[in-house]
Amino acid sequence: MSGGSAGQGPIVIINPNSSEKVTEEIARAVAPFRLSGGPAFECIGIAKGPATISTMKDSSEAALNVAEIVQARPDASAFVVACFSDPGVDLCRTLVRQPVIGYQEAGILSAMGQADLFGIIALGPASVARHRLRIRQMGVEARLAAELPLSNVSAEDAGQSDAVFEQTLEVGAKLRDAGAGAIVLGCAGFSPRRRALEQALGVRIVDPVTAAAAMALGATVGL
Repeated sequence: MSGGSAGQGPIVIINPNSSEKVTEEIARAVAPFRLSGGPAFECIGIAKGPATISTMKDSSEAALNVAEIVQARPDASAFVVACFSDPGVDLCRTLVRQPVIGYQEAGILSAMGQADLFGIIALGPASVARHRLRIRQMGVEARLAAELPLSNVSAEDAGQSDAVFEQTLEVGAKLRDAGAGAIVLGCAGFSPRRRALEQALGVRIVDPVTAAAAMALGATVGL
């Protein structure tokens, strides 16, 4: 967390899983958005959450955990839900007046601003079905080239494991060949690998961490 402008609350980024490493990487990724005189970025995890949001049950429970935090932070300028399933985003928007931004929405909107067709790399097969619900809700199915899964990897391994990186490259190449001009990383844990993936694949790689941070900053600067 860094100091913001006097009287302006922080942008609170909520990691719904319990991985401290993922929360640390999120904080590192949003560091360039910490502007002098701008709002602080406060990154927090949920100790009672799962290590990875991998099932619909995980996502539903995470939604309630996120809502609990959001309601307890009237000082915040905005909230970012740091999970690609966007758990609790719609719920929280009914509970508070501040902007509530979800990673999947922000990542997809950023990708569509950079390419005609986008693809998504998911942690596992179950994530694909869960993400599809949000894509339909957004009404952007026609812009989706494909969403392809990895082999049920953890959020932490997505950004730390060399073996998972190689698997991510293979899946990313398939999405590129399917016509995706931009590929969205379907988990906050991928963040440390964004630049290397973009260099290797030759297409735009969208990190939802930075996409959501930029959106939150745009919604709060000058308030």
